[in-house]
Amino acid sequence: MSSATRTAFLLQVHKNPDQINAFIHQLISNGQADVFIHVDKQNAKELNDKITTGSRVKILEQNIDCIWGDISQVDTTLLLLREAVNAKNDYDYVCLRSGQDLLVRNGFKDFLAANNGRLFFRLKEVSHDNLGLMHINWPKITRKRYSAVHPIRIYRRLLQGFYRHGMNILPNKQYFPEDYQFYVGSQWFTIPLEAAQYIVDFIDDNPWYYRFFENTLCPDEWFFTTLMMNSEYKHQVINDNFMFLKWGVKFGERNSPTYLTNDDIQAIEASGHFFARKFDASVDSDVIDYFSRKVSLQSNEATVSGNQAVHGL
Repeated sequence: MSSATRTAFLLQVHKNPDQINAFIHQLISNGQADVFIHVDKQNAKELNDKITTGSRVKILEQNIDCIWGDISQVDTTLLLLREAVNAKNDYDYVCLRSGQDLLVRNGFKDFLAANNGRLFFRLKEVSHDNLGLMHINWPKITRKRYSAVHPIRIYRRLLQGFYRHGMNILPNKQYFPEDYQFYVGSQWFTIPLEAAQYIVDFIDDNPWYYRFFENTLCPDEWFFTTLMMNSEYKHQVINDNFMFLKWGVKFGERNSPTYLTNDDIQAIEASGHFFARKFDASVDSDVIDYFSRKVSLQSNEATVSGNQAVHGL
């Protein structure tokens, strides 16, 4: 693979069109990338006419109501993957990102060229004692984000506590192979086009896999990592997704990345990551302007050297 690596960026967006457009312009700046965009159903009418369009930007016609913790997150990713695969544009890589991300370092295209065929996920193997999110059948009302103290949050803790003590009150009765190992991690990934095709084909040929995850909690953090780590691609996976983020410490922010501001610029740049999240123009637009001006998906050979090639798990 040469430095002319061609990437399909898949974006899940739901607000702040100017911020989304800044990210799109970063991604398509060198002519070697296309962008496929899914707009959340709740905001589609407001956003569709405000997002940058062009020959390298496609806004999907279908809009899914994308809910935290729900299978709709997986549905949205699968929809985007199908669009990229069906485009028949011979992409080298497919990269899933959010509309609240930005490029924060040059050289991503060249990095992918130097690591031909690798798959990039942030993940970890999970022991049986911690599989409550998968082995419990979670009612839809529990698959929502609650940022404050709420009875549903207490209910979720109780169900998982019972599970860890050997009592699964609401078991997930869907089939899943006993020899499959579970992996959990970030939903954001970068994979070769052939791996994206593998995912689409596997889901079409094995409907049991989707059915198992349909009523689990936060399946987007398990669905693709588990599938890839139980496939022939396992030994090509790198435990990295190039993403800088800062985890919240307050009760309502735990287990979620907090918003980045100008105060975080030094830490972002020192991290060496290519992307960061999450940004919000209503919180701090200056940090968005800073990275929008400074970074694009341009080829920057100076950022790539032989020691940037990485090794698998």
